[in-house]
Amino acid sequence: MHFLKEPLFHFFLIGMAIFVWFQIVAPEKGNVEDLETIAINESDVALLAAQFEARWKRAPSDTELQALVDASVREEVLVREARKLGLDRGDTVIRSRLSQKMDFLTEAIATSVVPEEEELEAFFQQNSERYATPAKVAFNQVFLGEKPSEAEVEQALAALRAEQSPPDLGRSRMLPASMPLTAKKAIDTVFGAGFSNGFEKLNVGEWSGPIRSGYGDHLVQILAIEPSLLPPLEEIHDAVLRDWRRTMGDDLAQAQYEVLANGYEIVAPDLLGRAK
Repeated sequence: MHFLKEPLFHFFLIGMAIFVWFQIVAPEKGNVEDLETIAINESDVALLAAQFEARWKRAPSDTELQALVDASVREEVLVREARKLGLDRGDTVIRSRLSQKMDFLTEAIATSVVPEEEELEAFFQQNSERYATPAKVAFNQVFLGEKPSEAEVEQALAALRAEQSPPDLGRSRMLPASMPLTAKKAIDTVFGAGFSNGFEKLNVGEWSGPIRSGYGDHLVQILAIEPSLLPPLEEIHDAVLRDWRRTMGDDLAQAQYEVLANGYEIVAPDLLGRAK
């Protein structure tokens, strides 16, 4: 069956296994608050030592390790007493942190899965616009002013096509007369939004216009065009794999949430429905 090969199905199975495991190893809800034993075992000590070494690039001394154990016990005592007092209830920071930890579980699953090459290739092709290099244009331009007359435009255009200097019609010295191969987004940053859209029907090497910018009208000569290019998957494999895992992780998180939410009766106002 095809769905057995779907990565989201694999994520879902792994995710369910992890959450079931947590349910098994977690203490019973009724015993959490009544449990008065605080036990620090060898695994806990090893974890504290590893965290110390990762931070300080050396193993802790016996005194430092004992201080870490004492601090861990102190933290556990205070946390349990705070929970008994209900200090965790209504705390947005704690709630947000617990929610993030649940999301981290799904992220951990996503980073552990390696897709089939054909799956990654399909994802790459479906999101090609994300990885393609932007189209670039090189051009010359002559600024004609905010509202040149038709006669002024024709006169300037004829002069440029005859390779003569155009009449001075209020040309701005602040705008570049020529730009090398530049992405259209960057061109629009200089000349105003939408200016590069006017290049689409222009012939390379020919003076044309007028093209409207945020400043006024321009005559434009396209010098060169570099189309958008999609690099081969091999060149950006790691970036595509990260995006694939992030996307699959988001899908898994939503699917996992829907499974968990089905275990609750949720009563909430339909604000969007009310607005209709």
